[in-house]
Parts: sequence; C-alpha cells; structure tokens
Amino acid sequence: MKINKRLLPIFAIVLIFLAAFIAGSFSHRDQSDAREVIRSELDRLKDLDSKTTQKYISYKEMFPDATENTELSDEINNVFSLFFQKFDYKILDISVDKKSKTAEASLKLTTIDAQSLARDFATELLKTQITETAQAKSGTVKDSSKSLEGHYLILNRLLTTNTYDSTENNCTIQLINNGSGQKENWEIRRTYSLENDLVGGLMVYLSDPDILSPEDTLSVYFNTLQKMNLEEMSSYLGVLNIMNTSDSVKNSIAEALVEQVHQNFNFKIQSSSVNGYNATVTTAITTFDSNAILSNYQSSLDTYLASPDAVIDGSQKRYEKSLDFLLNSIKNNTATTTSDVDFVLINDGASWNLQDEGNTLGDAIFGTLTSSPLDEDSDSSDSDSSEDSFETTDDTDTETYDS
Repeated sequence: MKINKRLLPIFAIVLIFLAAFIAGSFSHRDQSDAREVIRSELDRLKDLDSKTTQKYISYKEMFPDATENTELSDEINNVFSLFFQKFDYKILDISVDKKSKTAEASLKLTTIDAQSLARDFATELLKTQITETAQAKSGTVKDSSKSLEGHYLILNRLLTTNTYDSTENNCTIQLINNGSGQKENWEIRRTYSLENDLVGGLMVYLSDPDILSPEDTLSVYFNTLQKMNLEEMSSYLGVLNIMNTSDSVKNSIAEALVEQVHQNFNFKIQSSSVNGYNATVTTAITTFDSNAILSNYQSSLDTYLASPDAVIDGSQKRYEKSLDFLLNSIKNNTATTTSDVDFVLINDGASWNLQDEGNTLGDAIFGTLTSSPLDEDSDSSDSDSSEDSFETTDDTDTETYDS
C-alpha cells in the first residue's frame, strides 16, 4: 500500500499527538491514583481515625525526653482526636516521576494554632515541675511532670478547656509506587517532617528551648508561687529553715509569713538581657517590709525586757514571749516595700530555668528575715549571763532577783 507523500507530515503529527495523549493519560492516571491515596489517608485524620493517627504520628516521639513510657491510653487517643477536630487540607499540585516511581504533592494544611498550644503546654509543665519540687521538699514525692502520660494529660486538659484558632501551613508529601507493571500501589512516605506538618509544627514548637522567654519563665515561677498553699510555699522557699524555733511555734510563724506573701507579694518585670545560655531579668518585687516587722518586734521585746515582768518570768518564758512578739509583728504588719531584683536564668538546651530557684525567690521575698531574729541555742546558752539576773534599786534597799 502506498501512502501519499503529502499525507506523511500530517500522519506524523497525528502520531505525535496520539503518543502525547497516551502518555498524558498515563500521567494523569498516576496523579489521580496518588491524589486518591492522599485523600484516603488524610480524610481518615479528619474523621479522627486513631489507627491512621498512630500510623503517621508517634505518640512517643512527640515527647522524646519523657522518662517514663506508657501504653496508648484513652487519654492519649483523646488528645489526637481533640487536636484534629479542626484539621483540613487542600491538594495544590502533584508531580509524578515515572522513572523513579515517586511522586510529590504540595498541600495547604489547616490545623489548630500549634505554637500557642506549645507555649501553653510549656507553661503548664513548668507549673507542675515547680509544684512537685515544693511537694518533694515537704516529703510528698510525685514525678508526673516527667512521665509520658503526664505530658499527655496536660495536653488533654489544655485542648479540653482552651479554644485555639486555626492556622494554615504549606506541606509537601512524598509518595512512592511499590506496585509492578500496570498495577500501581502508591504509599505515603512517613517522615519526621510530615509528622510535624500534620500537627501544625507542634513537634518542633515543643522542642523549642525558647518557646517561653526568660521573662515568661520567671512569670510562671511567680504566678505558681502565689497559688501555693502553706505547706508547699513553706518548703519551697525554706520558711521553716528561716525560723530556728521549736516545732510547736514554727508552723504558726511560717503560716503568718506565708499569709504575708499571699497578701502583699507582687511583681513587675522591668527589663531583661540575654547572653548566650544566660539571661538576667530585672524585676520590681513588692513584698512585706521585713525591716518594719523586725523593728516592731525589737521594740516590743525591748519594752518587755525593761519591765518587772521580764524579771519574774525567767529565761524560758522570756523566750516564749519573744516568739509571741515576733508572731504578732508578722500578723499585724501592713507595711510593704518594693525593690528591683536581678534574677539569673540558665537555658539548659531544653528550656529556661531559674538558678537556685527556692533560695533565690526566698531571699527576694523575705529580705532581712532570711536570718532568724531568734536562735534557740544562743538563747539557752546566754540566758544565765545576759538576762537571768536583773537588779532593781530603791532609796533604802538593793535586791537581786535570780530567775
């Protein structure tokens, strides 16, 4: 059969278009298959399917520093269900490389504001750590701030009680075709980057050592301190160590001091400076006026010691009276004082932490009361030489009273 030479160019063009059409059809089919896989998997996330969540997001890798592992509990499952309530996606583009049997898809993901969630989590975790430190000093040992379950319980509480805005982020998904011949089998490649993208960057935000600034960190310390009960604050700030008294009166004096903190303590951060892993935060601290308390105490004590009652009472009762004077001076105090204090924080690579927290805060709050005006040992040893003997003299007689 002879073909008209004039038709050859037309025939060639038709063949080219036909080949392009066939190739395009296969390429379009590849894109459609890859697109369908993405839709199938991400729709399951939207439907809060726990198996799909576990497939792409490792609940243990979310908190790699947690010291205690736990099985996948209802609380952990509930966290991901709450997190993905606002999850949505839009496939923007898909490109297929038939030679390498791979594909790449560009998407726009909608998730909750993971940065705000991570900041709230860091705040709550630090509160828990501070409170547990206070409780440990008083003999109650709890370590939930280090456990994996404890971390997820915090997330659960935040996602249940707080409302977070939605954010949009771009995401790239890699796929690989594990099929053979005409039978395709596209699968999404699970990577750390994809895990992080699916949760809106939460994994990166949680590992950010600066998610809380030095100022934010110090504020958490102060706010947590203000909400501590008597036992927690006393042990955390070392109040019981300040008062070198007998056990029977120690609690009442400590309670009065803690009540003064609750009534008068306030703070305002003035400035901060960061030098590498060290930061200094200058803060205006308002607290009870310890000098006024000691001045009132000393005045009451001096008046009493100059009275005949002190002669009659004897050393033990005089000591007990001095305790009463100190307790009343603390209870009746209304004077406050404000001064600037420099607090040093250190970043250990995971977060900012207040250096020598308990003593640092105790010194800033109690001022001159960090050294007790009472000393049982000195009182008992010096009582005979300094206070046990008083002389009273009149015009006719001299008497010596020995207590």
